[in-house]
Amino acid sequence: MKIGVMVESFRKSSVDSVVGSGNPMRDFINGVEKASELGASGIQAYATFGALKFDEINKAKISEVLDIVKSNGLIFSAVCGDFGGHGFEDKLNNIKKVEDSKRVLDLAKELECDIVTTHIGTVPDEECEKRDIMRTACRELAVYADSIGSAFAVETGPETCALLGEFLDSLGAMGVRVNFDPANLVMCVADDPVKGVETLKKYIVHTHAKDGVMLGNREGWEELPLGRGGVDWDNYLSALDKIGYKGFLTIEREVGDDPEADIKLAKDFLVGKLEKLGLK
Repeated sequence: MKIGVMVESFRKSSVDSVVGSGNPMRDFINGVEKASELGASGIQAYATFGALKFDEINKAKISEVLDIVKSNGLIFSAVCGDFGGHGFEDKLNNIKKVEDSKRVLDLAKELECDIVTTHIGTVPDEECEKRDIMRTACRELAVYADSIGSAFAVETGPETCALLGEFLDSLGAMGVRVNFDPANLVMCVADDPVKGVETLKKYIVHTHAKDGVMLGNREGWEELPLGRGGVDWDNYLSALDKIGYKGFLTIEREVGDDPEADIKLAKDFLVGKLEKLGLK
């Protein structure tokens, strides 16, 4: 398994506020350089805003971005195609959102990356109109991703792994896969990431390395530095190894006053765990 870093996580605020220097390319370069300095193998970056914004970037800029990443000894672990956390729950909005998501998949290919991560919304527990609307959009994206040899990877957390797996099985194509985030499962739905890996094993193509706890009786959550939350890292990493996962553990840090220190702690934590478990 390889260690990656989400470049936006180096900022001093949540990615939702898009806080940086005011120069998206400079922010991207800073993130890439910091990831390289920490000894990461890859980076993930958003393609829905900033330097890589899918509907603004051109061929020359794509070439420049690739050169920056490669010259720092890195590759893209994944590209983030999330449009502000909103999923595919609105039939009319899905028309544009599906087409935009296809363009992000195309951009990822040009960045020599086959994985785009996103949120699709919360899958309803039972069959209903909302679930069918989500299925129609995701099936179209699954077919398209299959056609270009890519994966549109849904982030875990809004629902249990069993429910997500059932939904993905219903799509009839394998292009929509899973970006496995163990912290989201612990924080949001009290699901066991270790069992979840087995449940979703045929779909997992990318993971986020994040930690946290659920507060009270599902009254919210708190994201914490790696090793200080509720993720059972020894058994979780062993579960990934058991299913033959050889992809990225991409560090994502969405809160905290010193994200760079937290990212370094996370990288050192993961290296230590992989060494201890004989997985490095």
